[in-house]
Amino acid sequence: MSFTPRVFSGIQPSGDLHLGNYLGAMRRFVPLQDSHDCLYCVVDMHAITVWQTPEDLRRTTLELTASYLAAGIDPKKSILFNQSQVHQHAELAWVFNCVARIGWMTRMTQFKDKAGKNSENVSLGLLAYPSLMAADILLYKATHVPVGDDQKQHLELTRDIAQKFNNDFADSIASNGFDKEYFPVTEPLIAGPATRVMSLRDGSKKMSKSDPSDQSRIVLTDDADTIAKKIKKAKSDAEPLPTELDGLKGRPEADNLVGIYAALSGKSKQDVLDAFGGQGFGAFKPALAELAVTELAPMADEIRRYLADPTEIEAVLRDGAERASVIAAETMGQVRDIIGFVR
Repeated sequence: MSFTPRVFSGIQPSGDLHLGNYLGAMRRFVPLQDSHDCLYCVVDMHAITVWQTPEDLRRTTLELTASYLAAGIDPKKSILFNQSQVHQHAELAWVFNCVARIGWMTRMTQFKDKAGKNSENVSLGLLAYPSLMAADILLYKATHVPVGDDQKQHLELTRDIAQKFNNDFADSIASNGFDKEYFPVTEPLIAGPATRVMSLRDGSKKMSKSDPSDQSRIVLTDDADTIAKKIKKAKSDAEPLPTELDGLKGRPEADNLVGIYAALSGKSKQDVLDAFGGQGFGAFKPALAELAVTELAPMADEIRRYLADPTEIEAVLRDGAERASVIAAETMGQVRDIIGFVR
């Protein structure tokens, strides 16, 4: 079956979006708008798999939407919406809960990491998270999903669920007049440089909002002075930058800062080393700070502008949900017929 090239991606509204979110996801979403039908989602239903206060969830949903817009997502080119406004996400997720197997879910690395030794006390939603993610993607029959390393396993599970649904209901799919591959086997779009942006205080740890040190991350609402200070205080080492990529091995902080420069400038790490190899961090960090301020400070200003009057954000989400619902209703109606629900 031939599917329309379509991209789906979602980010949780968990607050304090940082440079890793921008370089690993948002920045890459913008050019895809010119080559694919794109749906970009604020996955607020995923957010409540761990406790959120209602006030925080509303606030962070608006903040994330403002960040999407400030990063360059055009709500006329793409569909930008929040998940909870399209009820078919939950409906299809339940169908997939009945297709997927518990063993698939318990093997998910993220579930193991988040549940730890307390797996009996976490929410059922945390366990079923990948089933909802599969529903997010397949509800729109998305052919491609931009993913970082931490989501590859979940996308593989989405592919497994699509294939199992197609196999389990093969006869009904055919009798309802659909091609045997009803759901696509979604392909990953793998990120380029700096897909995993690491902490500015410890190059062996991923940049995270949960790190107790505010100096470990650049938040998308940081102003120009704050961005520059955080870059200049970032952990480095005493050696000059190498001239070849092999020289970054065993130097996680150097590798991270070079990767950030490469991603912000749209160059390769080797290009960065060609320009700065042999120089110390006393020369490199000011150049990186200047680049980061140039790229990020205008976006921070735009985010603050949107949040000062959220009316525009709310209108974008309503319009996006209406447009997404048209596609979602068609898919879910077909799924109901395929699995035998009486309409």
